Order: sequence, then C-alpha cells, then structure tokens
Amino acid sequence: MSILKGSWQHEFINTNGIKLHYVTQGEGPLMLMLHGFPEFWYSWRYQIPEFAQNYKVVALDLRGYNDSDKPKEQSAYVMDELIKDVKGVITGLGYEKCVLVGHDWGGAIAWTFANEYPEMLTNLIILNIPHPAKFAQGLQTLQQLLRSYYIFLFQLPILPELLIQADDYKAIESALKGMAIDKNAFTSDDIDAYKNAAAKRGALTAMLNYYRSNFGSNLFNRNWNILKIPTLMIWGENDIALGKELTYETQLYVEDLQIKYIPNCSHWVQHEKPALVNQYIRDFLGLGNT
Repeated sequence: MSILKGSWQHEFINTNGIKLHYVTQGEGPLMLMLHGFPEFWYSWRYQIPEFAQNYKVVALDLRGYNDSDKPKEQSAYVMDELIKDVKGVITGLGYEKCVLVGHDWGGAIAWTFANEYPEMLTNLIILNIPHPAKFAQGLQTLQQLLRSYYIFLFQLPILPELLIQADDYKAIESALKGMAIDKNAFTSDDIDAYKNAAAKRGALTAMLNYYRSNFGSNLFNRNWNILKIPTLMIWGENDIALGKELTYETQLYVEDLQIKYIPNCSHWVQHEKPALVNQYIRDFLGLGNT
C-alpha cells in the first residue's frame, strides 16, 4: 500500500492551555484520528492519504507524545483533560463536528468524548479498545487481569521508564513486533520512528502517566449514556492484551453499532491489515470502493 507522504503537512494548534502537533492532509469535513500507546500520529500513516480523498484528515500527537507539549504534572493526563483537548482541536480548526477515529488509548478517549459531547460527532470509529464499561467488567475476570498486567506495572514510579528505555528502547519493538501476527507489519524504519518519539525529553513519563492518572475512577466511573452516534468497531481477533470477549454486548451501550472482526490480526489492526481496515471504514461512511 502506497503512502503519499509528500502531501502531508505538519501543523500545531493551541488547545486547552497546551500546544499539540498534528499531521494533516485533504480538505472537506473533519476526520480526527487519535493514536494509542506507545505510538504517535504515525500510527495512521496508511489511513491519512486514504481518507484525505474525502476529508480533512487530522492525525494528532496526543498530549505528552512526540512533538506535542508534555506537561510534567501527572494530573495533566486525566481523562477530562484529554477530552477537552479533543474538543479544542475540533473547534480550533473551525469545525462543529467530526468523524472521530481512535485506537487503543485514543479509542478510550474517543469513547469518553462521544459520551460527553455526542453532538460534536457525526460518526465514531473504534479500533481494538472496548467500551470503558465493558473494559471495567473485563477487569473483574482473572483472564483479563492477567492480560492487563502491564497496567499495574505502569503504576510504579521510575521502574517502567527504566525498563522501556533499556537496550535502546527494546520494549517498544517488543510491544509492536512481538504482539503482531504479521511480523513484517513494522519495518525497521517504523520501529526507529516509534523509539525516537518515545525518547524525546519528557515523553516516556508522559505516556505512562495516561495509565497512572486514569487507573480506576477517572476512566471507568462515569454515567455511560446509550450512544446514538453511528459507531464502527474494528477488532483484530488475536489481540493478546484485550480479549475479543470484551466486545460482546457492546450494543448495550451503543444503539447504532457495527462490529467487524479481523482474523489472524493483532492489536495493531490498522498496521497489519490496512487495506481491509480502510475498506471497512469506507463502507461504514458510505464512501464505496477506492
């Protein structure tokens, strides 16, 4: 799959008291993309040019990541601040609504944003992260607790940073290539890009502060409304961190829901199966075939 890097633009926007970096391409309605851990805007390299044909695509570096501001206070990464960032980006770019796309942590932010500001979304697209209410239920099972061991590890001070930095950020490569079914989904250049982003001053602690600030009440203890926004979930079935069963009964929280399961595919679904992911999104948005 080709990537039209030449037409990408790197921009910055001030929102919620901080400056966020983003990559953008295309014109039209806004499609806002939110990456997960341990990634950055580059997570969407296969989706940006695809959807720039129909949208103004904006792929953020979330606060604390890569070239965005990195507040030092742990409290700066609570979910309420993260969704304020998103709201500020949408309005700051001159829009009232957007198609919101999120993977992993970006998906958790997207779920919460949709709950708090449904009027600002036309469509919601979620990749390999369950609805927070379903995740909270999953963490009550031994199976998912074991899969989520890293969440507990990340609560410790300093040690997680040291472990991730060790051996030239080997843990970053292990998280990406180690979890992937298709080991060729990440090139050596891709791995270097992720390592370099995590190695920027202040980034690693900021990235881990998402877990430290939102473990428990800040993420899960909300009044979850029945979401009426048309919602697409795309799920790589071989996600070793998040079990497929976490998607079951999501329709209890989402009125207009489609779920597309992709076999032989890991948590990194948009990397391993980009053409299929793109087609599912195009079909969902009524864009037809490319």
